[in-house]
Amino acid sequence: MKPLTLVPTVLLAAAVPALICFAQSRPAPALDGEPYIHDPSTVTVCDGKFYTFGTGGGGLSSEDGWTWHSGPTRPGGGVAPDVIKIGDRYYMAYARGGGGLAGGHASGVHVMWSKTLDPKSPDFEFKDDTIVASSDGVDDCDAIDPSFLLDPTTGRLWLTYGTYFGYIRLVELDPKTGHRVAGNQALNIGIDMEATDLIYRDGWYYLLGTHGTCCDGPNSTYNLRVTRSKKVTGPFLDNVGIDALRGGGKLFAAASGRFVGLGHFGRLDLGDGVEKFSCHYESDLDRSGRSVLDIRPLLWRDGWPVAGDNFEEGTYEIQSERSGYALEIAVDFVRMDRGGRGGGFGGRGAPAGPVTPIPAQELAQVLPNWPAGTLDTRLGDFMSRPHQKWTVTPVANAGGYPGSPYFKIQIAGTERTLAATADGEVVAVPAFSVSPEQLWRIDQLTDGTYRIMPKAVPNSKEPMALTAVGHSTPTLAKFEPKGDTARWNFKKP
Repeated sequence: MKPLTLVPTVLLAAAVPALICFAQSRPAPALDGEPYIHDPSTVTVCDGKFYTFGTGGGGLSSEDGWTWHSGPTRPGGGVAPDVIKIGDRYYMAYARGGGGLAGGHASGVHVMWSKTLDPKSPDFEFKDDTIVASSDGVDDCDAIDPSFLLDPTTGRLWLTYGTYFGYIRLVELDPKTGHRVAGNQALNIGIDMEATDLIYRDGWYYLLGTHGTCCDGPNSTYNLRVTRSKKVTGPFLDNVGIDALRGGGKLFAAASGRFVGLGHFGRLDLGDGVEKFSCHYESDLDRSGRSVLDIRPLLWRDGWPVAGDNFEEGTYEIQSERSGYALEIAVDFVRMDRGGRGGGFGGRGAPAGPVTPIPAQELAQVLPNWPAGTLDTRLGDFMSRPHQKWTVTPVANAGGYPGSPYFKIQIAGTERTLAATADGEVVAVPAFSVSPEQLWRIDQLTDGTYRIMPKAVPNSKEPMALTAVGHSTPTLAKFEPKGDTARWNFKKP
């Protein structure tokens, strides 16, 4: 690619309106494409593609986790499925009946399996449909909304089910067959919720459940709450000690902005400290109020899961978590006016005259001093200068990754664009060209900091992340999840 040379006078005209927008940002959009689904199963990866299934049998699929379209259909119909991969099988649980509809609360939870989720594969065939739990409509339980947990500490397979009508129950399944373990008795572990999901982390079992009302579009009050236990069988308590069997639950996520009725949690562990969760909104007010899929960051704080937000476009300081220094382009430092203080140690004591503000340094004041062409980058003390302010913008029709599109990262008010080089360095090229080395993936890590990765590095197949070397040098290197050299913060300048 041959870089384009920008004429500084053109940029000067655009600088002022661009700077006015520094503090503005738009909420992160829901997924791209046609992500219409209700009661989605946990998003699952099969042969590099992403899949989820919903109520009624229909599913969605995605090549990258960002753009979604209609996908495979499972047999059995029914409601609220879940999927888990164990060995070479994908187990599918779903329910028929129940939900308080025509069938009342009499229902059965079914489990079946397939070798693949890809409908184009000759191995796509669900087999061995068997009932693993049921309710008769009289008992205080409604056997729908199943969800799997394969315990990483024991290898035992568990399934939760139930709705706001009566108890949430737990049964054990055989991970080799998906059938219920003979003689296993269902345990009551919660009430006043539905669409539950069990996950394990650092010695704790977390029960996430959907509280509130569903199926009323923009009037739905669905929200996700969480309790935890040291045992998979409970008791599950919230952060103030209230048992899930008494309606306890710490708020995890709820409606926000134009998205109403958040429910049906599913964990998606992408490795290297990146965890996300799938869910649906009962109503996306920007998509005719339809129920849609979303994928968001999953954070952890003080031993509890926290719902993160997908990255929003805006203008930021990009700050190294390790050193606190800011990413900047390597240009000469232009000193600001001292406000008439003269030499020496001016600025001490009360002003001799009226108190007046010193205006911020503007792009137009420094841009003529910046060289044309590609510029190196470096890290420096953040002083709210134009060469340290980066505008991050999603790129349409460039693909993405689970929950988010790719972004371009540019010096605010200019076309100077962050790019990866063939020798693993990071530079600012004169203009954006939608090339893979100028597209950036921004993942929020479980501690709330961010990992920044180019879509591709020229002449390399290895994934690399923006990394701080010492105090002053940014580079690209393999991401080290246990360190802080490749962790970044985005702060409003």
